[in-house]
Amino acid sequence: MIQKAQFVVSNTNPGNCPKPDRAEVAFIGRSNVGKSSLINMLTGKNDLAKTSQKPGKTQLINHFMINDRWYLVDLPGYGFAKVNVKVKQGWENMISTYLTKRENLCGVFVLVDSRLEPQKIDLEFLLWCGTEGVPAALVFTKADKQSKTKTDQNIRKFLKKMEEIFEEAPDYFITSAENGQGKEQLTTFIEELVQEYESGEII
Repeated sequence: MIQKAQFVVSNTNPGNCPKPDRAEVAFIGRSNVGKSSLINMLTGKNDLAKTSQKPGKTQLINHFMINDRWYLVDLPGYGFAKVNVKVKQGWENMISTYLTKRENLCGVFVLVDSRLEPQKIDLEFLLWCGTEGVPAALVFTKADKQSKTKTDQNIRKFLKKMEEIFEEAPDYFITSAENGQGKEQLTTFIEELVQEYESGEII
């Protein structure tokens, strides 16, 4: 479990990230998917990641040290509606460089809003991860915002799309930042990734 979480550094250049000397997991998703709220829920700190009603709040690569042992990274969202094209391209280059070049990255959690039907932008991003060999898992957010039936329906549709793209659907978690749903399963999975990395199984 996460006992200690502290902010380390924010930057726009993947080359300036902390030394890759320990396991690292990253969180990414479409703007306003509830990423900061989820990170705060997982770490038990309400203000660790800055939450905002306004999409595109995270514009930097934010590193947090967890339990003095591994890094949690909050990445800028993809699919911004209201930033100019040049800024958007800059962010996309930054994100893709980080995801493909960061050698200690052992897991990327792609956040998907469970209230929505499968979105093209999420599917395209996951296809890109698969093509580039980025180790991605799915986190469905905001599960408390509608009935369990509706959540399950949307998730089933999304996983079916994933099976059409890949031979099998990736690992996935159903979460709610409001009521803590999925916290235990997700932190256990991250702990396993960190242990695998530390035991040298992931090169």
